[in-house]
Amino acid sequence: MANTFVKIQTVTVGSGGAASIAFTSIPQTYTDLKIVLSARNTANDNACTVLFNGSSSDFTNRILFGNGSSAASNTPNTNYLCYLNFSTETASVFANSEAYIPNYTSSNFKSYSSDSVQENNSTTSYQILLAGLWSNSAAITSITLDPVSGDFAQYSTATLYGIKSS
Repeated sequence: MANTFVKIQTVTVGSGGAASIAFTSIPQTYTDLKIVLSARNTANDNACTVLFNGSSSDFTNRILFGNGSSAASNTPNTNYLCYLNFSTETASVFANSEAYIPNYTSSNFKSYSSDSVQENNSTTSYQILLAGLWSNSAAITSITLDPVSGDFAQYSTATLYGIKSS
């Protein structure tokens, strides 16, 4: 069975940065969603959270991260989705993330997963894998991405895709 990816919307952050990136009025005609993000923070913080339908409640996740020489994991009680490059890391270098949200229109709780890579011209870079659950039965109609602190830097880009199984 082949999957068809359809670009729903791309957001590119302009001059001065942006406090958030939002996808609103998401069509309910796909089976799954995918977000592709290339982003950098204006602050010295790397975490990015997600709001589904404006909600930051009822999220749980498990994170595995490594830097090439060690690995660790944790279970934060928050709505993390992806990771960004710090403002102090190599100029003009952006972290890359992909997030997958299956069955976003179902009446079941919504699982999601993401894969982020923080790129930097140094000896240490990070890869972060995240598995999450939004314990809410509402269909997802909007998604907002927010840095924990600071803003998305200029030229950060996020694209939302709808996926149809055929």
